[in-house]
Amino acid sequence: MATEIYLVRHGETMFNQLDKVQGWCDSPLTIKGINDLKVTARALSQVRFDNMYSSDLKRAIDTVHLMKDANQVSEIGKIKKLPEFREVFFGSFEGDDIQNTWKQVSLAAGISPENDVTKIINQVGIYEFREATKKADPRHLAENKEELDDRMVRAISVLGDLTRNEQRVLIVSHGDFIKTLAIKYWNQSDGLHDIIFPDNGSVTRGILYNNGKFEIIDYNVAAEDM
Repeated sequence: MATEIYLVRHGETMFNQLDKVQGWCDSPLTIKGINDLKVTARALSQVRFDNMYSSDLKRAIDTVHLMKDANQVSEIGKIKKLPEFREVFFGSFEGDDIQNTWKQVSLAAGISPENDVTKIINQVGIYEFREATKKADPRHLAENKEELDDRMVRAISVLGDLTRNEQRVLIVSHGDFIKTLAIKYWNQSDGLHDIIFPDNGSVTRGILYNNGKFEIIDYNVAAEDM
């Protein structure tokens, strides 16, 4: 049996608003973030889910509870938190100014200083971008492509085990993690270049087959347009 996966990006946070790097570090949802999520929650309120899951970071947990509380047709018990669906880890750059971080990454990638992450990725490719992020990190803690790819594969495997008897589930995750999943599993991505960053509260829909295969079929869609 295939399982339909609704991947929802958490709502806007204080760090999003302040243009700070936010991976494994956390900051609270803003008022705007909460209000935008209410729109998503209302749009999904009549979609029946067998279960809901979340990254183990608080901004995702707060988001999934908004989805759960608004849903009128699902009986969801305790939310299981999945660390595999955390945001990408940026090591020493966590909490730093995001544009300054990308400049450092671009220099580590061997190109001219650039604060537009899409331009960096499209110039050097997603693999070299992740390697450059780890290289630029003074402590070299940031996830590189191999580490992140291993975690994505593990996330899909864990989700497959959990949803074996579930037809449709919702999981709240994070922008860069969802985007990187789509670069890998969406047929409209070439697996190398950048794609649009998912909006806060947007829905990315995938199918997880019983043989373990995963594919994304809708990316970065407003819930009311699903």
